[in-house]
Formats: sequence, structure tokens, C-alpha cells
Amino acid sequence: MNADLTPAGRTPPLLAQRLGYLGLVPFVLGALLVWFVSAEALPYAAQALSAFAALVVSFLGGIHWGLAMRAAAVSPRLLAWGVAPTLAAWVAVMMPAFSGLVVSGAMLLACWLIDRRLYVEQGVGAWLTLRFRLSVGAALCCFIGAAGT
Repeated sequence: MNADLTPAGRTPPLLAQRLGYLGLVPFVLGALLVWFVSAEALPYAAQALSAFAALVVSFLGGIHWGLAMRAAAVSPRLLAWGVAPTLAAWVAVMMPAFSGLVVSGAMLLACWLIDRRLYVEQGVGAWLTLRFRLSVGAALCCFIGAAGT
């Protein structure tokens, strides 16, 4: 086993935790900018936050394809759920930021709700605490950003 890989039953490695929390920086920065930039810059700040949120939602779906690829028997449920967040993110990023950010925030929470069952089934339930913290933080930033647009 590669030393960089953590067995499924253990907590995520420190590097994964640090990178995960670092991934919240664009959410926090975007939510703050929406509230504090000039009116001329507001659409750009809102779109930047919306685009980043959509990327993260899409990434969360892609995780399921990775889980399916490592399985001996591929679960159609993993593949189908892996596509759903990407499609929702695409719709969200095409919407005006005030509504698209709400869709992205809701999808971040929906992904966690679904993943809390699927991660356990796939043997990676130890990542759920980190996922919960990151998902709630990112969703909150999306909702704050939406309120500022």
C-alpha cells in the first residue's frame, strides 16, 4: 500500500484535512467580497463564488466514480449519483448568482446527506466528519453570498 494512502477506516490524513480547509478560503473570500466590493465589481465577485461552488459540487459527484472504479462490481447507484451533482452544478452556474448560489449551497448539503450513507457503505465513513465541516462551511458561504447579491 502506498504510504500516502490512508486505509478507509482511519481519519483522513493531515494533508487532506489541511487542503480541505484551504479549499474553504475561496468560499469565505467570495462571500466577503460579495458584500464589500463596489457595485461594478459585484457581478464578478458573485460569479467567481458561484463558479467555485459549482466546481466543488461537481468534484463531490466525481468522488463516487472513483469509488466505483475501485470496486470489483460497479454499482450503478454510485455512477448515477456521481453525475447528478455535476448536472445540478451546471444548472446553478448558469443561473443568476443570487439563485445559483442557493442551488449550490443546497447541493453541498444534499451531497453530504447522501454521502453519509454511501461513504459508510463504501468503507470511507471516516471522512464524514471532515466532509460535514467543509460542506456546512461552504454552503453557509454560498447562502451568505446569495444574500449579498
